[in-house]
Amino acid sequence: MLLRKTALVLALATAALLASTATATAAPADPTPATAAPTTPFAAAAANPVIVVGGLSGVAVAYEPIAARLRADGYRTFIYQLPGLGLGDIPTSARAFASYVNQVRASTGAASVDVVAHSEGGLVSRYYLKRLGGTATVGRYVSLGTPQYGTYVANIVAFLGLGSCAGIVACQQMSIGSAFLADLNAGDDTPGAVRYTTIRTLQDELVRPTGNAAVNDGATNVLIQSYCPLRVVGHLGLVLDGTAYTIVRGALVDGPVRPNCLAL
Repeated sequence: MLLRKTALVLALATAALLASTATATAAPADPTPATAAPTTPFAAAAANPVIVVGGLSGVAVAYEPIAARLRADGYRTFIYQLPGLGLGDIPTSARAFASYVNQVRASTGAASVDVVAHSEGGLVSRYYLKRLGGTATVGRYVSLGTPQYGTYVANIVAFLGLGSCAGIVACQQMSIGSAFLADLNAGDDTPGAVRYTTIRTLQDELVRPTGNAAVNDGATNVLIQSYCPLRVVGHLGLVLDGTAYTIVRGALVDGPVRPNCLAL
């Protein structure tokens, strides 16, 4: 057990190290898709633009694989890197995200966007929806490995005598029982007409317990191994895994949950 706890802490520390050594950027002033129109569109031409929201220490380039899949399926796709790589206050990041959503809408002429958010990015997006009026501008919300109700990984850092998340504000806010999560999860988990989908995996190293990656009040909560018991997907793997992507793709067209367990 101690070895497992140590591994979890090392994973968190690695994320923090990446964040401290990378160049932190806020939302781009002129959001544009990184590639030309796809040649094999899956989605209708009128589909909402999709914003891929990164997580803690998640540099934009790390989300190119899932963005490329979305573009190939016909979506106008944008990647949002959290301000300061997500180390700071989550509500502050959510306010910056609200501005970015408006930029994307202005640049595309779309009334609404869809959101595919990884890890902390799912909390930033949910705060935008629940506290900043985002339900008026988002059609679909899909989270990948988001600690919706917190993670013991953040609490373990303090347990091992490393202080309160080593001073990382977002980590403190993702701790189980934090004031931030108490506020975010008070009342309806799924406000507005937004279609909510959460995707989680039993092998998630950073969201423990893994059931905390689900939300209540009518969301579609998908555990990959409930459909594909032999599929091994880690926390970072959720943005790379083919099976996870088939769930994302279905959610974006309001389809049934039918993961392709053999997808690459």
